[in-house]
Amino acid sequence: MAAPAEMTTRDISGKFTMNKSLSDDSDEILRLQGVSWFTRKAIAMASVYLSVKHYKDENGVEHIDIDQTVTGGIKGTSEYRVLDWTERPHEDHVFGAVLSKSRRMPLAEVEREWLKKDWADESLDNGEIIYTCAKSDTAKSGRTWSSEQTWGFEQVNGEKRYTRHVFFEGPKGEIIEIRLVYDYNGPL
Repeated sequence: MAAPAEMTTRDISGKFTMNKSLSDDSDEILRLQGVSWFTRKAIAMASVYLSVKHYKDENGVEHIDIDQTVTGGIKGTSEYRVLDWTERPHEDHVFGAVLSKSRRMPLAEVEREWLKKDWADESLDNGEIIYTCAKSDTAKSGRTWSSEQTWGFEQVNGEKRYTRHVFFEGPKGEIIEIRLVYDYNGPL
């Protein structure tokens, strides 16, 4: 289902489902991140649901808290993004030890062309897009990969959709660019 016309990245709170038929395949990224074949196949067969809570704390700092579940109510990964560009460690049961940081970034300053493409005006807040970086905590995980993402809205098959553009670099310099597309299922 399309995102509401009035929804912008000032508040992306809501319930979403990854639309696998509109999203690019993420299996190779998961493989390069060290996710097992069995787990990758389970992810490929399951529906992925997001519950997104977007808010500002008492200091005016933006937070985006995302809890994922998969088919059958099984807990997926959680993302707790603080848009202050501070690197934070996270231990993820799928991806292992991860370091991530997030912020709003002027779209013109985003270096990678793939991350700048096709965004609707509702994706920008004063010319800035939600930009996140994550990488393996190699010292703890023994893995080496990095990912940059931009989040927002774009027209997909004539409908406004919440999407993420992903630029991934694998352990041997493999470059993968994918788009993840989500159906809007309503408010929290």
